[in-house]
Parts: sequence; structure tokens; C-alpha cells
Amino acid sequence: MTRRLAIYLPLSFLFLLLAGCTPATTPIDPNNGVWDKYFVGPLAQVLDWFATVLWGQYGLSILVVTVIIRLIILPLTLKQYKSSKRMQELQPEMKKIKEKYKDDAKKQQEETMKLFQSNGVNPLAGCLPLIVQMPILIALYNAIMRNHHINEHSFLWMQLGAKDPFYILPLCAALTTYLQQKMMKTQMNPQMQSLMFIFPVMIFVMAMNFASALPLYWIYSNIFTIIQSYFIYGGSSQNKVGPSK
Repeated sequence: MTRRLAIYLPLSFLFLLLAGCTPATTPIDPNNGVWDKYFVGPLAQVLDWFATVLWGQYGLSILVVTVIIRLIILPLTLKQYKSSKRMQELQPEMKKIKEKYKDDAKKQQEETMKLFQSNGVNPLAGCLPLIVQMPILIALYNAIMRNHHINEHSFLWMQLGAKDPFYILPLCAALTTYLQQKMMKTQMNPQMQSLMFIFPVMIFVMAMNFASALPLYWIYSNIFTIIQSYFIYGGSSQNKVGPSK
């Protein structure tokens, strides 16, 4: 069950993101409900403020907001790393349980959960950063699409409110997605590793259809994750903690 969740939750995230990121033309109205008042509106104001400070460059404003968001969820990321490392340390015990109860899947699952509980390991801890980012990312997209200042603004070669006509951003978003997954490859189970080539393709297809500002956010976020992973997993990434094949 845990392995299935490890696969289905990220895919559900992308599905919900795709469903929630439909281009919106409705102006942001704080009186239009909780979503606009507490999520989209404040985030749009933060983007506007940083753009004012950063010489009117919304591309730089998105960078600053991205870094702030990633720093906010950094404690959860560290918790995810510790949980992942602890689960790898428990792999020998999990293997023994699997062999002992190979003919009883229910008992195998019960004993595995007992092992997790006795060692203070939460197998779903890795989903926390994903769950936290989901509403923020969807709100950011709405803040971008419904903020006419951003829609009309250009950054480098791109119009932030339009698709990248040269597909440079989608390619960079896909490439950085692959690299940030590769940095954490040794921390993934086989099921998650199998998604290493699926996610970049999905990100590329999605980025082709979104306004340039959102793929730009993904690229910034991925680069942050790559740097973060270097410092968090750097020492252990050279040697696999899990059982050798």
C-alpha cells in the first residue's frame, strides 16, 4: 500500500495541478472568497512588491518568491530526508519480515507497520513537502495568470503571460526536473526511480501549454532543489544506503 501511495500521490499532484491551473481571466478580488482573499491575492501582492523593489522585473520577483517558498518548506524537506534515511536503515529488517511472512501479505504489512512505529518512522513523511506545495503552486499560477502586470511584462526573451514560442523554458523545466530527481536517486525506492523519465516528459508537455511564468517558477524551484540536494544528500549520494543488487 505504501509503495502504491508513493507512486499515486505524485501523479495525483500533477493531475490536480493540471486541473487547477486552467487559465483564468477573472480579476483578483479579495471579496470573491477564501481562495482569492488568503491565497491568490496576498501572493499577487508579494509578487508585485518584489517586482517594484527589483527594478520592475517580475522574472526576478518570481525567483525571490520561489526561494522564500522553498525555505518555508525546508524543515519538512529535512524531515523527509531523515525519514528516508531511517527507512533505508530498516531495509534489512523489512527484508526479513518479507521473507518470514512471504505467504501472508496482511501479516507482512502489519509487522512492517509495527517496525515503523517502534522506530518512529512515518512512511508518508516524504509526501508532506508535496502536499504543502500543491496549494501554493496553484495559487501562484492564479496570481500570475490573473495579474495583468505580469501578463504584460517581459523577461529576457519571453512574455511572462504567454507560452514560450521557442520551447526553451519547457526544455529547461524538463531537464532540471530530471537532474533534481537524479540527485535523489539513491534515496528513492525502485517504484519512484521508474518515474524519473516520466515526470520530465509530463513537465515538458505541461510547460508547453502554460504561460512562461509558471515554467520559470519550476526551473527556479528545480535549481533550488538541486543545490539543496547537493548539501543534504551530497555525502550519502555517492554510496547507496540501501541493499546492494
